[in-house]
Parts: sequence; structure tokens; C-alpha cells
Amino acid sequence: MTVPIVRAPARQARTSAAMPAVASAGAAKQPAISDAEIYDRIVSAILDHHLPPGTKLVEDRLATAFGVSRTRIRPVLVRLANEQVVTLTPNRGAAIAQPTEQEAREVFEVRRMIEPTLVQRFIDRATGADMAALVACIDEEEAARAANDMRRAIRLSGEFHFRIAEGAGHQTLLRILRELTSRTSLILMTYSPTQARERYEATACGCREHRALLDAIRLRDAREAAQRMVDHLTRVESHLHFPTAEAPQPDLISLFGAPQPA
Repeated sequence: MTVPIVRAPARQARTSAAMPAVASAGAAKQPAISDAEIYDRIVSAILDHHLPPGTKLVEDRLATAFGVSRTRIRPVLVRLANEQVVTLTPNRGAAIAQPTEQEAREVFEVRRMIEPTLVQRFIDRATGADMAALVACIDEEEAARAANDMRRAIRLSGEFHFRIAEGAGHQTLLRILRELTSRTSLILMTYSPTQARERYEATACGCREHRALLDAIRLRDAREAAQRMVDHLTRVESHLHFPTAEAPQPDLISLFGAPQPA
């Protein structure tokens, strides 16, 4: 009669010992990525210049990369297309947008409309921590430029503007600027100067203008800060190199023909 008494607790001990292991395995399982996280990671890749204009976004490959089904990818691509960051073409799928000159001009026009308002609101609401974040952003941008890391410099330049928008506390304009920042990154990738020296000078001017803007913000001079913001955005646009509408056609005979005898 003692045998059952001994065995029963042993079986209970094995069962109770297994239960924590099952719970632990369930806790270790990684949660599924959300649509918002997929969106944010694609936008970050664009801002970091890892997805240049024209890059095809194959749904199957994206689904595999994020560990989700294709049905999860499609709404994200539609959202990006609505923001004009991605183009969706029937029978050809999705690709990173290639902005036209007119689209580029419009983006900077809208930014000049809303960012003076954002910087003025930022001045009214900014804390010491907000100011310190802007300083750190400029310092990192200058370090990236010194290291000739233009991708990171452009990313940090956009972050500087976005931090001002966050500090302004205007959620509607913040959402608009988030979209415009992504499109600006595509514009800069497409139309930035091709010569290294010109790229360097353009980025250097951007850093100096950010510091000048920060000086006006520190002085709480809303009018001066707004004007410096407009001037800065105008200068960035002026450095874009758009192709001429009617580029001269090369002379194929001169280009490929054999030299004529003297």
C-alpha cells in the first residue's frame, strides 16, 4: 500500500516541474510585428538612403523579411503610396517613388508654409531638454559631414526639423511634416549635387544655418527664427540639380564614327 503513496507525489512533481517550462517557452516567443512597425522600418530605410528611388518593393520578399504574410504587407504599401513615398503600378507592383521636379518644388513650398509656424510654437513651448536635443542633433550632423557620411548627415538634418515639430506640439502639422521629410529624402537622393565638393558645401551650409536658427530660438525671437527657417529651406532647394528639359542630343557619328582621313 505504500507503493501508490510514494509514486503519486512523484508524478505530481514531474507534472508541476514541467508547467513552468511551458510557461517560459510561451513567454520567450517574440510578439508579432505590427503594421505600424513595418511602416516605420521602411520609412527609416528610406531616410537612411538604403532604399533609393526606383527600388522595387517585392511583396514576397518583404513578407519574408518581416516574418508576416503578404496580406500584411499590402496595406503598408498602400499607406506609403497615399503619402507619395511609394508608387503602385498595376502588374508591376510597388517601387520607391522617383519625384519629379514639380513635386520637389511643391514639397519645399509646403515646408516653407508650415515650418515657420512650427518653429514659433516650439519657441513658446521648448524646454531645456528640447534645446539640448537640437544641439546634439547638429553636433552629430557635423560629425557625419566631417566623416563624409552624407547619408547620415541628410538623415540628421531631417531629424533636426522633426524634433522642432515634435516640440511644437501640433499633431496635425507633425504628421504632415513626417510625410514631407520622407519625400524630401527621396528628393535629395534624386537631385542632390553630383560633385563631392558641391555636396560637401551644401551640407556644411545646412549645419551653419541650423546653428543660426538655433541661436534665434535660444533668444526666443520667433520672427527671426521663422525667417531663418524660410531662408534655410529656400537655400536647400536652390542646391538641387534638375535635368534640363531639352538636353542636347549627342552626335552619334562624332561619338562612334571612325576618324576621317586628313
